[in-house]
Amino acid sequence: FDDMLSKGAKPDYISYVAVLSGCSHSGLVQEGKLYFDMMTRVHGISPGLEHFSCMVDLLGRAGHLTEAKDLIDKMPMKPTAEVWGALLSACKIHGNDELAELAAKHVFELDSPDSGSYMLLAKIYSDAGKSDDSAQVRKLMRDKGIKKNPGYSWMEVENKVHVFKADDVSHPQVIAIRNKMDELMEKIAHLGYVRTESPRSEIHHSEKLAVAFGIMSLPAWMPIHIMKNLRICGDCHTVIKLISSVTDREFVIRDGVRFHHFKSGSCSCGDYW
Repeated sequence: FDDMLSKGAKPDYISYVAVLSGCSHSGLVQEGKLYFDMMTRVHGISPGLEHFSCMVDLLGRAGHLTEAKDLIDKMPMKPTAEVWGALLSACKIHGNDELAELAAKHVFELDSPDSGSYMLLAKIYSDAGKSDDSAQVRKLMRDKGIKKNPGYSWMEVENKVHVFKADDVSHPQVIAIRNKMDELMEKIAHLGYVRTESPRSEIHHSEKLAVAFGIMSLPAWMPIHIMKNLRICGDCHTVIKLISSVTDREFVIRDGVRFHHFKSGSCSCGDYW
């Protein structure tokens, strides 16, 4: 973006959406604030819903939840479900269940059919020990006929595509895959990993099953490539980083947000995704 400016090219509405989104997914808070200010002050472009959504996402991911909420309150147009959803996602990252309730309330009032916001709030309540509230959100989903988007991962081995779903039992090697996953979980426990979910759900997410299968099926020198339709969850992200360390394997995972290159205990996203 800076190179474009230095060469005299004038950014437009879409250019600013792109650069603000990039700042959001890279943790570049100060740069994002600067570009957001430049839109109007330098280039005379009035921020639209997409720009405000990016800024709420940027501030929220960085933990500036109050500032993100203040920005929403100052918007010259009515915030959409996407804007409130960005704040809700940030509340999940930073464990703010009170602000999450407010953000979710606005999403629900806008009658968004997206199951993601409902599942986020249910998970936030669950993490906060509010199991009754979590169950109430899931009941609300059922009452509204909203179904959770199923998460699945897939990879190719010897010209065959293997698909995995959470708690999958359909794969012909399911027992061996789960045994491998148990073995890997035991190894990373020695590195200090502490389970954040129930033992059953924790090890059976689709991307973890795909990782275990990849280690079993591909030679040690070969990076393991996996695709996932949804955003990889925080626990899976942590687990795969640790697995890359204890196995000395590389994993390239494309989730619903970005590419992740796991190697030697770290990820190319810098834990920002």
